[in-house]
Amino acid sequence: MGNLGISIVDDETGYEAEASGCSPTVIKVVGCGGGGSNAVNRMIFRELSNVDFIVLNTDLQALGRSRAATKLAIGQKVTKGLGAGGKPEVGEQAAEEDKELITNELRGADMVFITAGMGGGTGTGSAPVVARIAKELGCLTVAVVTTPFEFEGNVRMRQAQEGLKKLHEQVDSLIVIPNEQLFKNIDKNLTVKESFRKADEVLCQGVEGISNIITNPGDVNTDFADVRNAMAGQGNAIFGIGIGEGENRATDAAYNAIHNPMLENSKIDGAKNLLVNICASEEITLAEVGEICKIVSASADKDYNMFWGQVTQPELEGKISVTVIATGFEDTGRIAVEKQEAVPEVKSEPKPVREDTFSLNDMNSILHKTGSSTGSALGGEFVASHSIPKTPDAEKKGSLVEGIFSEENTSSSGSGSFAPPAGFIPDENDLVKPAIWNKSEYSRTIRLDD
Repeated sequence: MGNLGISIVDDETGYEAEASGCSPTVIKVVGCGGGGSNAVNRMIFRELSNVDFIVLNTDLQALGRSRAATKLAIGQKVTKGLGAGGKPEVGEQAAEEDKELITNELRGADMVFITAGMGGGTGTGSAPVVARIAKELGCLTVAVVTTPFEFEGNVRMRQAQEGLKKLHEQVDSLIVIPNEQLFKNIDKNLTVKESFRKADEVLCQGVEGISNIITNPGDVNTDFADVRNAMAGQGNAIFGIGIGEGENRATDAAYNAIHNPMLENSKIDGAKNLLVNICASEEITLAEVGEICKIVSASADKDYNMFWGQVTQPELEGKISVTVIATGFEDTGRIAVEKQEAVPEVKSEPKPVREDTFSLNDMNSILHKTGSSTGSALGGEFVASHSIPKTPDAEKKGSLVEGIFSEENTSSSGSGSFAPPAGFIPDENDLVKPAIWNKSEYSRTIRLDD
């Protein structure tokens, strides 16, 4: 049976925090590179509150378009303000060059979110450096990143894979959002700009879903200590957000949260830690809360820990929104994008030759009229007693297909005709290779050249 972590906000301090709209937890969001900066702009546009936004880039022109209050131009000695040129090693050098600047901006944070589009230069190279600095400062460090579309090519995907491995080593929890999955679940008529905006929105939801659990006090509150317990040192993390309305709103919201089409290949099976935040108008019932927690925890580890909170949001007008963060999987070292390991070749032992069965060597001897067989005894006897005259290519169809393999001749034992063994099938349309022998035990068809 899992443990339920519950914090009831009923003391004076809790009400003061709720009234002031402030959170004692200092959360900073760092957008690395162009993709990370775009995601931060989206969060600012959505009015994500109680967090500090920082963006860093090697491209001064792109940096100037950011809405963030804090903008860090990194690697000016390395890049001259012109960008990393799609090279992660340049992005890494740029972040190392200005690590003191980054450290000063992160100091004092309790939690640091890192956002980036993996596969390019600045984001892929700098994100692991920022994560390392945040961890050295004692911050709970969570990365929410995207991987490239398939059409962006193998080089970019390979760089994303290598960047994810480095990032995975530095963060407490890593959430990976595959852009290719987005491509499969959006309107194909969307423009390029609208499609990338969709990707930014999903990345934004990941950060927003976790930060709201901490910063939005509720009737049943999930605080920063709960989030730290669920995410510190946990490796891979999965998040989902679902909304439900109508008679089955609780069931639908929970189901949609854990079956997010954007995270089709990710499942919460075996998760040891579940963070569940439920937002609804005031009429939500205890039975609905119980149904949500039951659905979410159904696939979790039998000894799961659940930290759940419930926040009243009148603007939902009868709808229920459920945010789920799952961590603590057995394979914490695995990242979401990885190469398939090569399957070792298994060599099978040669099968013994059966003396009463035609073999490949027998058939080769028969078709080429060698006069001997290196296969079975039965094949040797057949070759010694039968002769198949070779004919020009132009006559093969008539002599072999219509003569040797015709129904009236299959019972003859005379020279130039024989009863074909099982699986020996003529190819009537091939004058160069007149026969096909189907060797069924190998589940494939083998052509024997004349």
